[in-house]
Amino acid sequence: MNILTQNDIQHIDYKDVDLLKQFINPHGRMMSRRRAELTSRQQRAVEAAVKRARFMGLLPYVQK
Repeated sequence: MNILTQNDIQHIDYKDVDLLKQFINPHGRMMSRRRAELTSRQQRAVEAAVKRARFMGLLPYVQK
């Protein structure tokens, strides 16, 4: 899987589903900060964006 590094991310938005899918494992769980190679600030932003995208119906809560 080709994951973006912390230097490649400028803005994290809940509508950018393709970017958010890179930080979710095949089971639908968030990847750890170290595995995703994010700073703690970026990890919090990704978490909030994934939660918002799930609430809006853009991302599923669980993968089958």
